[in-house]
Amino acid sequence: MRTPTYSSFPSPAQPASSSMSRRAVLASAAGAGALAALGTAAGPASARTRRPQATVLVTARPGAETERLRLGQALRGSEFEPTGLYAQPGTALALTVRPHDGLVPTLWVGAWDYYGEIKQPRGYPLLAGANTVTDPHGGPVYLTLTGNGEQASVLFRSGAVPMPVFTLGETTEAEYRQRLDTLTASPYVELHAPNTIMTLTREGALLYRDEDHAALLELIETIIDSHARISGLDGSRPVHRRKAGPYHFTEVTKVPTGVGAYATHGYNGFPRAYLDRATTVTGLRTRGWGFYHELGHLHQQMAYKPAGLTEVTVNIYSLAAQRTLGQPSNLLTVDPTTGLNHFQSAQRKFGTAGLTYEKSFGAYEKLVPLRQLELAFGEDFWPRLHKLVREENPQSDYTENAKRYRALATCSSRIAGYDLTDFFVHTWAFPIDATGKAELAALHLPQPPVDPSTLTD
Repeated sequence: MRTPTYSSFPSPAQPASSSMSRRAVLASAAGAGALAALGTAAGPASARTRRPQATVLVTARPGAETERLRLGQALRGSEFEPTGLYAQPGTALALTVRPHDGLVPTLWVGAWDYYGEIKQPRGYPLLAGANTVTDPHGGPVYLTLTGNGEQASVLFRSGAVPMPVFTLGETTEAEYRQRLDTLTASPYVELHAPNTIMTLTREGALLYRDEDHAALLELIETIIDSHARISGLDGSRPVHRRKAGPYHFTEVTKVPTGVGAYATHGYNGFPRAYLDRATTVTGLRTRGWGFYHELGHLHQQMAYKPAGLTEVTVNIYSLAAQRTLGQPSNLLTVDPTTGLNHFQSAQRKFGTAGLTYEKSFGAYEKLVPLRQLELAFGEDFWPRLHKLVREENPQSDYTENAKRYRALATCSSRIAGYDLTDFFVHTWAFPIDATGKAELAALHLPQPPVDPSTLTD
């Protein structure tokens, strides 16, 4: 699947008060079931009429930009802690904040929808004690709290209604279906797991209401795990911890022609036409490449991602998800016209006149050399390279494409322990400039015992 140009993406929504904006990053809750009292025991109908009080406990975690920099990634991840509540448009939302450790959270109202009429949630800095917030558009309610383990409680007194929520390990299918049938005041539905927030419209959720949602969320968690493993996020050092907070997958109202889904700061967007793959177990397991791909964008490291590789290195993670799920590799798909898979078609181009990596190879062919590095130097090749980049944290601007191509070649050679000049420069014709060639030579590494470009799955 294709992603829009990152330079066109907005930064995460800023709070309504700019003086508080630097504090508005995320809160971590005590778990997916952050609502201490939603009133559902009294029955969904009474919940709608009495609008019962709900208390949410949030635990502070590092902000998304801090995490992006630690991980050396191009995009910020989600910062939101879901509350399971929906704020109606133009309705006063009354709440009371109790900052147990001195930090006060920020309230967010709304859904992400980059190409829609209303593009992002609105942020409202809160104060200790009583607060009243009125959002003109309404939407799902989230909290953020930036810090390191500090806690705060937010009591929602009135003005919000519960959304139908399925929480992995807590909600049964029967309970979820009852919520869909009775909590009709909210036009949004959410699915929650330890590393997952999935926000759907009510109409979108109803399309697949009979799915096994526990199995779906477990599958999403498995896919997230596959991306973490190929990224070397094993917690062996603080710098190698996974990002703070869950990933956010959101149903969006529209996407440009030719785009099935997208990634940007904070979330992945999926139009309703993609929900048959994003919200069904069979679809996600067997036809979910676009989901794996878009989540991959939230793991890409900046240091070796020139513009020409934005849609290439992302599929390191897609292939990892395929292997985790026992799927055949997309690189082995045979072109019915030529009878060749992507390894074979790419290898036939080696040594041809005017060969250049960026212009001579197709999208999947460009992925072949990245897979060949794993085949030659072990399945831990990319985890080790991710770790190297996080530990050294080389800096480069989005416009420094040559520097990032150099980083790919030199970091790969260092991880492999071999001089990969022939592989990158001569065989695959990557645009490694004279500086990059000198940097490779300065490593004084031996030639590899096997030519990686000859290897296939």
